[in-house]
Amino acid sequence: MTQDLLIIGIDGGATKVSGWTAERKEDGTFELGDLNVQKKYSEYDYYNPEFKPVDIKIQLKEMEEGIHLTDEEKRQGIAYMYATADVIIELVKANSGKKALIGIGMPGLKTKDRRGISALANGPRMPEYASIIENRIMLNDVSLASPIHHLGSDADYCGLGEEYSSQGQFRGVENSYYLGGGTGVADALKLKGQLVPFDNIKPWMAKAWEMKAESGKSLERYCSAAGIQSIYSEYSGIPVTELNQQEIYAPQIMEKAIQGEEGAVKTMKDISHYLAELLFERISTLYAGSTNQFEFVNPARAQLISRHPYLGTLLDHIIIGQRLGDYLEASRGKNQMWEPMIRHLGELISENENLTKEFKQHYLKGNTFNENRIVLSKLREAPAMGAAVDAWLSREG
Repeated sequence: MTQDLLIIGIDGGATKVSGWTAERKEDGTFELGDLNVQKKYSEYDYYNPEFKPVDIKIQLKEMEEGIHLTDEEKRQGIAYMYATADVIIELVKANSGKKALIGIGMPGLKTKDRRGISALANGPRMPEYASIIENRIMLNDVSLASPIHHLGSDADYCGLGEEYSSQGQFRGVENSYYLGGGTGVADALKLKGQLVPFDNIKPWMAKAWEMKAESGKSLERYCSAAGIQSIYSEYSGIPVTELNQQEIYAPQIMEKAIQGEEGAVKTMKDISHYLAELLFERISTLYAGSTNQFEFVNPARAQLISRHPYLGTLLDHIIIGQRLGDYLEASRGKNQMWEPMIRHLGELISENENLTKEFKQHYLKGNTFNENRIVLSKLREAPAMGAAVDAWLSREG
């Protein structure tokens, strides 16, 4: 039965969709196949590079009262959905004779049946997402093992990927926090040996994108590839479009900082500072409860409560993944990102008079942060892996 199934994990992003096949091993772990298919939304005639999303307040209101798609949204949505369907079609046709079991991770708030997208800050709403993809797949003579069960979040899928991949860093630990930085930012938690979705702990822990730095920017800006580039754009005065044309991304910004360029130096200083602040907020909240260290991007969001079921938790390690993990790895020994982050994290812990000796001994080595408590994930495709795993786990549903 399982030999006739083709498990596919889809990672939908802001500009493209990426799909992988996955294989379930006898020990219950998963591995991605060798074939990866990607489609850019801009490859489709329906795509409008100047597309402007409907105001998010209207989107949220219409989630309750009924969604009214604009003509522009409908066209843009077709580009997104057709790209996803075509990735699946190509993967299946390269593995002829198998029925597809599909998991899809997409940003945005999902419809009540979880098969569509009812609000998306930087793109079109697509309430019929799964149905339109299924129709296009079937018109191309591709068989599904079962309908697309639901759409998931890339953050939850990063956690699933780290738990079920043979290379995953959640494997074999009781308590760990994952921070992934790609186009956006992904948070995942494993506590008492179980994955704990952030949506389930909203009253006492916020997602990284919800929290605001003193600069007024979301912490997502300091953890994501696009965010790092946007901060450098502000400091340097060079528009993001121009940076893209010149292929100046986080690695190039880091090299400019090493050379002493002022805008790049300021950018790297901000990144390492706020990464340390975020990681401190995570470990201190888990151990002692939130002190509401950060304000929220949405001022109407309820303050965090200090009591929760996991008080006293000390993390086995912190995982940093996706491109952010790659950047930190590349920064070691250059006194950029990694070393300043470790220094500031050590200062935040050692200088805090409210944290216990137990907490400090666990996270510090002398007066500095114990670097061994941070591991950098090699699982770049964690969201696609998690989507594939979720498809397998949901197949009876």
